[in-house]
Amino acid sequence: MATVTTANGQQVSYVDHGGDGPAVVLLHSYLMDVTMWSPQVEAFGDRYRLIAIDERGHGDTPVTAPFDHWDVARDTLAVLDALEVPRAAVIGTSQGGFVALRMALLAPERITALALLGTSGEPEDEQVAAAYDQLAEVWIAQGPETVIEAVAKICLGDYDPSEWTPKWSAVEPDRLRLIMSALVSREGVLDRVGEIEVPALVLHGTADLAYPVAKAEALVAALPQAEPLVLVDGGAHFLSLTHAAEVNPHLARFLDKTL
Repeated sequence: MATVTTANGQQVSYVDHGGDGPAVVLLHSYLMDVTMWSPQVEAFGDRYRLIAIDERGHGDTPVTAPFDHWDVARDTLAVLDALEVPRAAVIGTSQGGFVALRMALLAPERITALALLGTSGEPEDEQVAAAYDQLAEVWIAQGPETVIEAVAKICLGDYDPSEWTPKWSAVEPDRLRLIMSALVSREGVLDRVGEIEVPALVLHGTADLAYPVAKAEALVAALPQAEPLVLVDGGAHFLSLTHAAEVNPHLARFLDKTL
């Protein structure tokens, strides 16, 4: 892992997988880290310069104060600055998609294409947000083992969670509260994504337990250069990991076409 310290003192960890092809930023889901992208690195890492970011409060990137996904978008742009990468495509799953959309709104001249998986441009539903907040407090008060099976089901569906649950169990209470707050309190950007003029690919699993397909349909309708929605049959919420075999051909085709 390498690190960058931003102008406001935030340390950001990342992995630059190298390569001579066009740059592609990889932005992971909630509770995940850069290793989530191993299937994509294996599938097309030889054709692109894949740069995976540990988002604020995840993996090796610390968090000490409240933040939002605009902050994470700026963190990611700071990594590109440090690597002297002027423009890049961005692939984001779930939370990573929130960040990708904000990057394209903050610095449209630097984003070449967007691939968005299992994500939404809308704020979190109030009832869902309250339930997630309660889940986090039960996690902290009674221990992660009380809720981690439910979390794994929402995020990963039937995918084996054993690689991830030890990492989740190790998340400190203060960090958990901060990253959960950023997730559930985000504002919507659906009314602004019409400003994003780059090619976009939206993929969504039909078995996504966090966001219904309607969230993806709304995103496709709002993005001016979105391709038709790609539905992955049986795909879970974190489908770039859980259904990589189905997702990767679509991502590779899209990147080959647009970069």
